[in-house]
Amino acid sequence: MRAVRVTGYHQKLEMRDVPVPEVTGPLDVIVKIGGAGVCRTDLHILEGQWAEKSGVRLPYTIGHENAGWVAAVGSAVTNVAEGDTVILHPNITCGLCRACRSGDDVHCANKVFPGIDSDGGYAEFLKTSARSVVKIDDSLEPSDVAALADAGLTAYHAAAKAARRLRPVDRVVVIGAGGLGHIGIQVLAATTAAEIVVVDRNPEAVELAESIGAHHGIVADGSHVEQVLDLTGGHGAEVVVDFVGEGGSTAQGLKMLREAGDYHVVGYGENIDVPTIDVISTEINIIGNLVGSYNDLTELMALAARGLVKLHTVKHALDDFQTALDDLDGGRVRGRAILVP
Repeated sequence: MRAVRVTGYHQKLEMRDVPVPEVTGPLDVIVKIGGAGVCRTDLHILEGQWAEKSGVRLPYTIGHENAGWVAAVGSAVTNVAEGDTVILHPNITCGLCRACRSGDDVHCANKVFPGIDSDGGYAEFLKTSARSVVKIDDSLEPSDVAALADAGLTAYHAAAKAARRLRPVDRVVVIGAGGLGHIGIQVLAATTAAEIVVVDRNPEAVELAESIGAHHGIVADGSHVEQVLDLTGGHGAEVVVDFVGEGGSTAQGLKMLREAGDYHVVGYGENIDVPTIDVISTEINIIGNLVGSYNDLTELMALAARGLVKLHTVKHALDDFQTALDDLDGGRVRGRAILVP
């Protein structure tokens, strides 16, 4: 089969012919890929940022946002069958460790992360586990929802945590309305009655945000912190969800936060620099957000099946992987780029 491989860091990806994965264990599931999301993390992988953390051996196949159709299953698989349409949770988990038994499978002690530390979905087929496949509604096309497996799942995880705190009289500021942010906005709109304020430097992204549930859209033109404070009577928002995490957004996000507010960090790339006395005197909470759990993914797909969350995509043929990556790196992708084998 064709697969897009990382052959070296700070080098271009290469298309290679590799063997089709086979069922070797009772819980194995082989998926024919119908869509693979192109994520900024893929750029960070090529830059070598994940080399030490993942410990992956090169060459390997990139791609961690995947959906498709079940092609083969192991002897003990009962939750899906050949031909089923599925989306893949990005982690392959053991189900036996303390985290898994607590329902916190994101922190599985024995997890494998295809596309990060093992072969991923920039390919025609992918091997995963019965614990990682979510059967989805027949009305959903894999290439339309693939990026919900990570970008959408991460956005849902953060937005759902934020929604548990928010009340109808509250305000939530979303920084960034791109690949993750535009999903988070829809999740917030579907799960909370709070007032949603979106900040993005791109006027088109702000316009998109207002069309999918944001009550206020603000272009980050240098006066955006003051505009948020004006909207909130000078107090700041109860919750800030930062899908950017770099370029100064962390300092700006904290300035938009009211006392005892929650600042959710989702995007990454810079350090958070805040004096401890400010954390103590204002009792703010700084909350990290990783990818969501398997249950989070099932809930997100329920919203997608009802039409409450729609992924804005730009589709490319698998052979056109370099264009997709270049467009993402150059900031030319509105929503999410998807590779279709």
